[in-house]
Amino acid sequence: MGFIMDGQLYVCTVSTHVTPGNLRAFVQAKLRRISDGTSIERRLRSTEDVEQAFLDRREMEYLYSEKDSHIFMDAKSYDQLSVSNEVLGDSIKYLKPNTTVVALTHEGNIVSLELPKVVELAVTETTPVPKGATATNQMKDATLEGGLRVRVPPFIEIGEVVRVNTEDGSYGGRAKA
Repeated sequence: MGFIMDGQLYVCTVSTHVTPGNLRAFVQAKLRRISDGTSIERRLRSTEDVEQAFLDRREMEYLYSEKDSHIFMDAKSYDQLSVSNEVLGDSIKYLKPNTTVVALTHEGNIVSLELPKVVELAVTETTPVPKGATATNQMKDATLEGGLRVRVPPFIEIGEVVRVNTEDGSYGGRAKA
């Protein structure tokens, strides 16, 4: 959801409705300013008015990245849009070239992406498991193809494709062959 507050466009990334005992309810929201990518937390009471910004949902395909920008193509009109790192943040680490995503646009510019719940990425780097390490809750660090770092079980090797939850960046199992 998009808001216009203090003359700036914000996108709500996380919101929680809180009802503390005898006090009035409020919404604790984590907002990202589109102009520079800064995240802030804001407490919104039911009496506050915020101007809603209408965001268009467009199916787009991620094509490639160059330095500090990422190129997306509209699936219907084939228009290509360049998006900066500040706008996308860490969500670009979950994308591979030719991945289709839903882009939220405002006045023709991409302001946020709706990622799928789970993505499949290949492991590009991980530490080897020492012989005889048999602890069941043991995890190790792994770097995936988009540069994302995830904790994985010790049996995961370089080149394997794993499923990653995009909401919290956690390991979700091996990808189906």
